[in-house]
Amino acid sequence: MGDTNGRAEVMVAEARKAFFVVFAFVALIWLVQLANAADGYDLSRDHGVVPGDADSLPALLSAPLLHWSWNHIEANSGPLFVFGFLAAYRGVTRFLGLTLLVALTSGMAVWLFERGGVDTVGASGLVFGYFGYVVVRGLFDRHLIDTLIGVVMAASFAYLLTVAVPGTPGVSWLGHLGGLAGGVLGAWLFRDRGKRRSASGGGGGDGGDGEPSATAPPRAGLHKELGDLGLL
Repeated sequence: MGDTNGRAEVMVAEARKAFFVVFAFVALIWLVQLANAADGYDLSRDHGVVPGDADSLPALLSAPLLHWSWNHIEANSGPLFVFGFLAAYRGVTRFLGLTLLVALTSGMAVWLFERGGVDTVGASGLVFGYFGYVVVRGLFDRHLIDTLIGVVMAASFAYLLTVAVPGTPGVSWLGHLGGLAGGVLGAWLFRDRGKRRSASGGGGGDGGDGEPSATAPPRAGLHKELGDLGLL
């Protein structure tokens, strides 16, 4: 019981940290928007990703912080916070690595394959990256709770995929698709390898760390994860 309570406290503390980190990240984007709008959106013109322009490669990291209008940032902020928190609550360090990866894959998809000299900015690539990560993370980590969350998110927000297909007018569908691919890749790269090794280790019954054995029914794993979250 004490070990379960300890794990639950760690998870709650990590979730609290994730909330404040993602909130601070969204607040930073809004502060940048205030400066950008006051300057006539010169920041977006000067620090956006321009396809094929080597001078704009540093913008792979700055473009997700910039937007073209208040409607643009308002449309991104809600999904960014929700998916960002769900991506971060199991580990802020992993989330920061994921954010860097998705920014690069989203921006490079635009830089390599987009046509024309239009500056591309916006956090929607991150939104799609976090979405893809949340949907498949549970499968790679073998977390039943995260798998259920992924199923719910996929069912509830499947419509997002309609703006990540070729020919979607008025949006950078390549940036969305690149972000989505980065999120799925991140779920694999940042998967919980320790849990996988424990599940494949020898010995019957529960392991030393309290993980259910490979022969335990799936319901036992679900009950354990709900217990870790303090829900049982």
